[in-house]
Amino acid sequence: MLKVTVVVPVYNAGPYLERCAPSLLGQSLATDEYEVVYVDDGSTDGSAEVLDRLAADHPHVRVHHQENSGWPGKPRNVGVAMARGEYVQFVDQDDRLAPEALERLYAMAHRNGSDIVLGKMAGSMVGPSAVFRRNREVCTVADAPLIETLTAHRMFRRAFLEEHGLRFPEGYWRMEDLLFMVRAYPRARVVSILADYPCYFWDRREDGGNNSEAEYDVAEDFGRLRTIIEALAASTEPGELQDRLMRRLYRVETMRGVSEPFVVKAEDEERLTAYRLVRPLATECFPPGVREGMPAVQRLRATLLEDGRPDSLLELARRVRGIRPRLDVDAVEQDGGGRLSLRLRATFHQADGTPLALTGNPGGHVLDPRFTEGIEGADGLTVADPLAYATGEVVVHDLSRKVWWHAEDTLEPRLETLGDGLSHVVVEGSVVIDPATLAGGEPLLPGTYEVWTGVQVLGVGRRPRLTPADAGRRVALTSTPIAGTRRTVRPDWSGRGAQLRLVVKKPAPAPKPVKPPPTGLRRIYRGVLRRLPAGPRRAVRRIVAGAARPLRRRG
Repeated sequence: MLKVTVVVPVYNAGPYLERCAPSLLGQSLATDEYEVVYVDDGSTDGSAEVLDRLAADHPHVRVHHQENSGWPGKPRNVGVAMARGEYVQFVDQDDRLAPEALERLYAMAHRNGSDIVLGKMAGSMVGPSAVFRRNREVCTVADAPLIETLTAHRMFRRAFLEEHGLRFPEGYWRMEDLLFMVRAYPRARVVSILADYPCYFWDRREDGGNNSEAEYDVAEDFGRLRTIIEALAASTEPGELQDRLMRRLYRVETMRGVSEPFVVKAEDEERLTAYRLVRPLATECFPPGVREGMPAVQRLRATLLEDGRPDSLLELARRVRGIRPRLDVDAVEQDGGGRLSLRLRATFHQADGTPLALTGNPGGHVLDPRFTEGIEGADGLTVADPLAYATGEVVVHDLSRKVWWHAEDTLEPRLETLGDGLSHVVVEGSVVIDPATLAGGEPLLPGTYEVWTGVQVLGVGRRPRLTPADAGRRVALTSTPIAGTRRTVRPDWSGRGAQLRLVVKKPAPAPKPVKPPPTGLRRIYRGVLRRLPAGPRRAVRRIVAGAARPLRRRG
């Protein structure tokens, strides 16, 4: 049996096949250990002929042609049925795999008996994800934040797909990845995460074609979302785990139609249409524990939605949009090996500068009335756990390779008293940015890297830049050798908005030694000149003056 089958659905891929195909054919895994199965979904632009040429030139490439089905689901299902590999890796026609992706993913899968292996994603369409903060050899949806990434560009054990009948919806079906993954994750006994090597590159297309050009029907989309929610409910037992998993579908997919920025920018008719479509999902599909376990602002939004208050939802969105993070950074220190260390404190503030605060009452905490005043239906909503889902991180973005790496940190949330019965959530701790190990345990490659923070507090998330305005004491940063390498790192505040950046360089090559002139060259030169008449002798001296001068200096 082959180790891996790569399944690629294709429809009118155009030049993007030329970007994708070399990354699949150039894998470090031996060509007799994997295959690439292209399923052409009725292409009309010449893609079918390109695929046939690839199959003719490469014995480990197979092609299947079929009538157009309208979406990637059926081609992927056909590819799985054709697969001969122990594992199946899904790749889209305009994406790329890193050279060692299949070899590394399969090795992790084989040693753990994994049902699913998640490879670190990179590219211009990818942001930082806590899922890929570190490698995990063995985990499940119960003990890892897998639900936060619902794309199907993963490696799956083929027997696992067959055992559970896991297939994609066919025909026109937006969000087909979500339906597939909410069925797959709860059934997987072993999931592995490869976070120290960027495996899958998802880049924005120049023609904007990453998303389908099919007409978008909002009502149908929420109908499909209902199917996804019901599928997750059917795949899990009622209780804390189900509530936690469904919370993702509530706060991200369901409430997007009643949250900023959409609800603030939308016209009244468009906003009310989304509200009318979203509310039945909220009231009919989610158990009470889903809403009750949300952090404060998200729970307030869910309550207003379920209570039928569209105007309050709009006002809440306007106020949340004005919330800004405030970072306080102790001086960024630098050691001789290129490591940067700092202590970070993050808080959130309303548009007028007042803290996003809580006030205590006999039943617990509630959001500060200065934030909720004037929002009908927001009074007295208790906050069961002010620290729920509160997190902080520092991430470094490789601008040339479009990869995000997580710095080491001890950032933790805590509740801090403000006085007058008020308190607020503070996220603080120490951070170490070590260019010798930051890239998945390896040194940073030459290039430019931006330093960002990420903070979640009370259900509000922001990703601010780290700038000198945040630093209480300025320390001169210099170019320093990276420990264990021949590279140097130069931290500076030269990014957009004076953002902290790291510039990694290789040392300049040593100058080539200048060879001394051949022995006796001056004697030969003078001898030639003595044999020339006076006029030509002066002309030759002028022509070779540039060469004669170094000869005299060496003499």
